[in-house]
Amino acid sequence: MGTAMTKQMPKELTRQQYVALYYWMRLNRAVEETMVKLFRQNKIVGGLYSSLGQEAISVGTCFALEKQDWIAPMIRNIGALLVKGVPPRDIFMQHMAKYDSPTKGRDGTSHFGDLENLHIVSPISMLGDLIPVMTGVAIGARYLGQKVVTMTWIGDGGSSTGVFHEGLNFAAAQKAPFVLILENNLWAYSTPVRRQVPLENLADRAKAYGIESYIVDGNNVVAVYNTAREAVERARAGEGPILIEAKTFRRLGHAQHDPAEYVPKEMRAYWEARDPIALYEKFLAAEKLLDAAAKKEIDDKLDKLLAAEREFAENSPMPPAEFAEGGVYCTCDDCHKIRAKWERPIAEVTPPRSSVKAVWTVPGFGSGKGSGGANAPIHFGDTNAVVENPANNGRPAKAGAKLAAKNAPKKTKAATAIVSRKGRR
Repeated sequence: MGTAMTKQMPKELTRQQYVALYYWMRLNRAVEETMVKLFRQNKIVGGLYSSLGQEAISVGTCFALEKQDWIAPMIRNIGALLVKGVPPRDIFMQHMAKYDSPTKGRDGTSHFGDLENLHIVSPISMLGDLIPVMTGVAIGARYLGQKVVTMTWIGDGGSSTGVFHEGLNFAAAQKAPFVLILENNLWAYSTPVRRQVPLENLADRAKAYGIESYIVDGNNVVAVYNTAREAVERARAGEGPILIEAKTFRRLGHAQHDPAEYVPKEMRAYWEARDPIALYEKFLAAEKLLDAAAKKEIDDKLDKLLAAEREFAENSPMPPAEFAEGGVYCTCDDCHKIRAKWERPIAEVTPPRSSVKAVWTVPGFGSGKGSGGANAPIHFGDTNAVVENPANNGRPAKAGAKLAAKNAPKKTKAATAIVSRKGRR
């Protein structure tokens, strides 16, 4: 198994980067193991979701991003939070609803972000909703002149929601610099993927929107990284959104309360033998990138870090009761002072340089201007086109008046003479 993985992993990273990937996966798992202990001690007040067996996806994809890029993680993407720079203590305190947590104790799960420094958008419980949100972030950054790529994650079950398709279509139409990671872990809670999707490869869904897609072994962290890096570079270069399907397996239940007895024992055994961290350790040892001494150094570093982070979290106070009424609505500067960061001349996207003539053409119906403009000579069927009347200050003349004038009987010379004599009386 280790030999097969070695063949799949081209040596394109530095030794430091290879070891960093290992460190982040180990930290991801250690943080979650610590939270399981806290949960069983009744110190975690909300739900607890595990990414056991999926660490390579969160770590490998986020590792491919640059500092200025934006992410929107889901409940099984703690690894992405860590790679982005969130300290373990914040994750612990968030789940313990402590006052020093990112949400000041107002949430007991992973619903937190950092818009100002780390560029993290908080998870949204309605699966799929982050796709149009991160598309909007990508479009907004492009408008400001920022070379930013946005990324979010979705599960196989979430890919069957309506907003998944609406959001991906929107991203494709806008050619947004956006990368979507579809974690196919084979189970949507207790529903196997084969019973909810009539496809072998969920990446095929990208074809409907004319965008590129990749399929990658989600338990091979370097393969995940290389695939994500290529997708990010292409999105940044203006090629539009890209979908990556990472095939993996959810080794625990939906959350701590779910024993996942519906999973066949043979399936679980197969994927447990493909543990991403164990596979990567074999690769690093075979390539002489990690020896016993270096591994022990990482073990000691993780033990020391997590002991300190857990102690800090447990000593953090609970929020005062009166604090519950605050933070319900954003109050602008009292809530945050985030402002647009222009990296292009603002004159490029403001009038007059950004102005275009509000004229459109409809095949078969002519062309017209804006609703408040001078004329709109679009007409349908036998209806006469509205023609601009110069004597009317550029406003369109009423079609009915023109038709009435056109169809009115012409005055004869005799009638004109009678009117003239009456005027002299």
